[in-house]
Amino acid sequence: MIMSELCGLRTRCFRFLLPSPPPLPRRRLFSSVTSSVSLGNKKEKVVVISGPTGSGKTRLALELAKRLNGEIISADSVQVYRGLDVGSAKPSLSERKEVPHHLVDILHPSEDYSVGQFFEDARQATRDILDNGRVPIVAGGTGLYLRWFIYGKPDVPKASPEIASEAYSELAELQKNENWDEAVQLVVKAGDPKAQFLAANDWYRLRRSLEIIKVTGSPPSAFQVPYDSFKEQLDTSLMENSETAHSSHDVSEEVKPKDLDYEFFCFFLSTPRLDLYRSIDYRCEDMLLGTDGILAEAKWLLDIGLLPNSNSPTRAIGYRQAMEYLLKCRQQGGRSSAGDFYAFLSEFQKASRNFAKRQMTWFRNEHIYHWLDASKPLENVLNFVYDAYNDETRNLVIPESLRMKKDISSRREIIQLKTYRSKNRHFVSRNDCADILDWIRNQEFIDQHSLCTLPDSSHVAVILRRAN
Repeated sequence: MIMSELCGLRTRCFRFLLPSPPPLPRRRLFSSVTSSVSLGNKKEKVVVISGPTGSGKTRLALELAKRLNGEIISADSVQVYRGLDVGSAKPSLSERKEVPHHLVDILHPSEDYSVGQFFEDARQATRDILDNGRVPIVAGGTGLYLRWFIYGKPDVPKASPEIASEAYSELAELQKNENWDEAVQLVVKAGDPKAQFLAANDWYRLRRSLEIIKVTGSPPSAFQVPYDSFKEQLDTSLMENSETAHSSHDVSEEVKPKDLDYEFFCFFLSTPRLDLYRSIDYRCEDMLLGTDGILAEAKWLLDIGLLPNSNSPTRAIGYRQAMEYLLKCRQQGGRSSAGDFYAFLSEFQKASRNFAKRQMTWFRNEHIYHWLDASKPLENVLNFVYDAYNDETRNLVIPESLRMKKDISSRREIIQLKTYRSKNRHFVSRNDCADILDWIRNQEFIDQHSLCTLPDSSHVAVILRRAN
């Protein structure tokens, strides 16, 4: 009953509840890899800092920006959304005042944001920062965002409003009824067999695939991705330098592509896996503390009519688990047991660790990145990155003290990872979650149907204030 009411909200009055976001700055469009920018034979420099969740990349980017007179471009697929601060570990307002940030708080959670849109927005921000005589520092852990940002985006035609509307209409009823499998088969029959491999309920990408088929007669996979051609160059270089590639020497410089738009200085921060997992577990606990943590943000998403796993922000690690937990509480009359809470916390931590593992796997194959040990003092890592940026010889050699191994080579570490168990520091006993259970009992879960029939509801004013 609750689920159907939520779905009904989206079709009856969703537009009323969601304030229109401010328009984005006017963009210049870039083709995939043809906007080469240089000063004579010297390319302009762009710093890229990535790493798994909880590795400290945000802090490093902030301190580096202070030293280099830089501005930060967020490459985080959740930080673009207003109101999702805790779960995305968004830089604080004071930090954003201290150093200008781009692509943070630019959308309402009801809106989808694509990797293609990120490419255009981030490249425009890069151009603006350079034109103002400052240094662009791109920081975030969304691998596909960074790959397209560095190498370029596929030249896929954009659908006209008519085609986009047609694709939306064909899938709207299926989405309303949460019939994902039938929707996938519709797109497969239309001409994209790879649609069946999309993440469940990724309606945006499913619609986009249908749009591309309608515009071009071909599926998205038919279009050349610039990264693929660069990867061929990289693989060739690695084969030619096979002895170096299999040693402990950093190979990023030897295989750096020569035809990129900018001179990219790419760094990947990480820590020993066990330390990273422990840090992630603690971080998940921290996000649940207080009355304005990730649970409050997840409740707001439910209150504006979104469902877990229904679009980009509600699929995000943390928000999806928190929304599912709160829906269960709602179905139980606004109550939760300690057991239910700890099951949710465990799932949240496990999903976060698995996400970090996927990030490390992704970037292990991105040879343009230099891997740095984030467990070392921040000042040491900061000095190295700063000096690397300013070294005109381009002879970047990572000192052994800062080098981070990409692979797990210790049998002992492998065994420890296999037997890893969370050890909480805040939520240990049943009584430790009493405040959260009280908070849940005291919440007024919004009646979605009454919101639709009472436009002047005070709840709407609360929602609109939060969104703005």
